Amino acid sequence: MRIGVLLLPADPWPQTVARARHLESLGYTHLWTYDHLSWRRYRDQAWHAAIPWLTGLAAATSRIRLGTMVTSPNFRHPVTLAKEAMTLDHISDGRLTLGIGAGGTGFDATVLGGTAPTPRERSARFAEFAEVLDGALREPAYSHRGPHYAADEARTYPGCVQRPRVPLAIAAGGPKALDLTARIGDGWITYGDPNGEDKSGAAIEAAVRAQSAQLDERCAVHGRDPSTLARYILTGETPDRPLASVDAFEDFAGRYERLGFTDVVFHDPRPGDPVLTDDPKIVEAIAERYF
Repeated sequence: MRIGVLLLPADPWPQTVARARHLESLGYTHLWTYDHLSWRRYRDQAWHAAIPWLTGLAAATSRIRLGTMVTSPNFRHPVTLAKEAMTLDHISDGRLTLGIGAGGTGFDATVLGGTAPTPRERSARFAEFAEVLDGALREPAYSHRGPHYAADEARTYPGCVQRPRVPLAIAAGGPKALDLTARIGDGWITYGDPNGEDKSGAAIEAAVRAQSAQLDERCAVHGRDPSTLARYILTGETPDRPLASVDAFEDFAGRYERLGFTDVVFHDPRPGDPVLTDDPKIVEAIAERYF
């Protein structure tokens, strides 16, 4: 089971670099950050942009993989994102995983003006977003015209370091997004049912089990071996506390490994944060147990 850490892009830069280097030295496999213009309780606090933040960390580290969890169509165009991802792949020497999602319904959904899209509109926009991103990353000259996006011979020279392109990890919970993951994804990201009211560990695991079975079915439809997909479980801001102890984390990781998950990602504890309240020492303790 590979283990990664999600850092909020909310700290002064020297502190961020020191933390990333420390996580790398401990042996963690990957490091992620959210892609928002502003986010929840940090809306009126420091919050940095994901791509330049990761670019800086690519230069400050040498081994740990870097990723977005997840880039948002709310304020991004797939052609410009493809160019940025290709460039970051070079700067990181092929250490980028591009997590992508449909875009939330919070502040980012309306920050550029207009109204937030409906669930149906978000789903259709995301499918096209992913298709264009995939094409622009694969093809040296890519064209597309659809209801949400257009591209006229978009260039991504010299192409990605990773071939055929930067891996795409798709955040998916519903049938359409899971089908999209089976068709073009290299990885799948979930934290359970995003619309579920029951946030208990048992309810989340049941939702993930159902999603996983549906993903396997869609892989079969598309003639794909489901084992070719990396599967990421993100620990949520829920009453289930896998960071309460090393044993609790080991139990959590073991349960999801038995469900076929290849990777687990947890939020780095943050002193002063009202939600991410676990003891920061757990990060070193988990590393000592696993690495």
